[in-house]
Amino acid sequence: MRGPHNIIRLIRTGATLERTGAMDVVLEAFRAPARLRFAARMLGWPFKWLGLKGDPELPPATRALTALGPAYIKFGQILSTRPDIVGEELAQQLKYLQDKLPPFPTATAKKMIEAELEMPVSSIFSEFSEPVAAASIAQVHRARLADTGEEVAVKVLRPGIERAFRKDIDAFYLAARGIELLAPFSRRLRPVDVITHFEGVVMGELDLRLESSAAAEFAANTAKDEGFQVPKTHWFLSSRNVMTLGWAEGIGLNENGLIDAQGHDRRVLGARVLQLFLNHALRDGFFHADMHQGNLKIAANGDIIAYDFGIMGRIDEYTRRVYAEILMGFIRKDYRRVAEVHFEAGYVPADRDIDEFARALRAVGEPIFGMDASRISMARLLSYLFEVTERFGMETRTELILLQRTMVVVEGVARSLDPHINIWEVAQPIVERYIKETIGPKAMLRDLVKTARVLARFGPRLPALVEAQLIRTGNPTPPPAQPSRRGLWPLIALMVIAAFVGGALTAEMF
Repeated sequence: MRGPHNIIRLIRTGATLERTGAMDVVLEAFRAPARLRFAARMLGWPFKWLGLKGDPELPPATRALTALGPAYIKFGQILSTRPDIVGEELAQQLKYLQDKLPPFPTATAKKMIEAELEMPVSSIFSEFSEPVAAASIAQVHRARLADTGEEVAVKVLRPGIERAFRKDIDAFYLAARGIELLAPFSRRLRPVDVITHFEGVVMGELDLRLESSAAAEFAANTAKDEGFQVPKTHWFLSSRNVMTLGWAEGIGLNENGLIDAQGHDRRVLGARVLQLFLNHALRDGFFHADMHQGNLKIAANGDIIAYDFGIMGRIDEYTRRVYAEILMGFIRKDYRRVAEVHFEAGYVPADRDIDEFARALRAVGEPIFGMDASRISMARLLSYLFEVTERFGMETRTELILLQRTMVVVEGVARSLDPHINIWEVAQPIVERYIKETIGPKAMLRDLVKTARVLARFGPRLPALVEAQLIRTGNPTPPPAQPSRRGLWPLIALMVIAAFVGGALTAEMF
């Protein structure tokens, strides 16, 4: 479906912003320069009659995004957590997108459940409510299991949602290619790769079996996290289009008035949200990547409850160590080390000046320290960081897109609870503990254990692998068909030692 015909979709986007009155709101919120305002007007104003009308009862920006479709709604959900970027007024308008979208009929949901689970709804649930929340991809019903009486949340995908998302993503691909063609300097950001990554994440979110699996894994990883809960997955009542979880009773994290009324300390909650995210990302390498206020609740005992596990992030151990070292370098104001880590990881081309890069990083980091977070404009900070990365030829790391995006969202949630929170002070103990456990002497022993295990596992295959490699490289002296037993003894001895060392270290450490 990708092709020039998607130009109509992009034109309709601009036209819809014009028709709903959202164009002025968006341009003003982003403090767009005059050149960008002119280009946006030329895209929307002449085609205003093509724009979607939307719901006139909604504020302009929300009206436009809901009319344009699911992908645009997702974008609005992210912006709703960033009042420092879009302003408090627009952020409040966009919070509507988190869980208050128009639902589809309950009768349709019941038919989908019966088709998926191959059982009548009345035999599964003794109670089944009207929708209690409706988002861009699915809606949730509160129900009670007929056999146990347990209260559960039943999530059902919107009919035709996959086709709608594909239509939006097709248009995004066209826009990304157009940006690369018209603005060659943007190619280092790899816009098409970013959209490809986004597509993979979204399409995974449209299979609730994957979300059920993610919820179960996340619950296992976080079972010992103090002040945090994940609802139980009911596997036998979950499928591709339906998912059933234990009911999460609590106050929405966007309801500051109720949080205060029930005596919860919002400063503690704000710090906990940020620290939980860092723990999950660094310790587990598996984190909730859609942590806006609509997906978090506060239980009566003050625990944070997370739900909606359609978008999860995963990063490998090496990348986690790099990320932690970068964070730790900023916290300690060791900008030289931050620069070195970027070069060591290959994030910056080796031919660039490391000292100059360190000075540029200092200009990014210094304004953060010793300053009330409410005085920091994240929009200006990100704008300057973009200039720095462009100057040093850094490319977008698609594997870190979710991590970076979630960090922005989580900071926004934390600041909505505590406007004066300092993210660096809150992050420091989590990052220091991770550094100690993964880069210190204990980590070296753990790495030796893993190496020994790998050697022990693949040792018996090494002679054949070496022979095959010699044959492929055309070695003029082919190895003997029957290797000498005497020649294998050193290798066998090495394998025995590796297995012994690995077993001894494992017993010592665990």
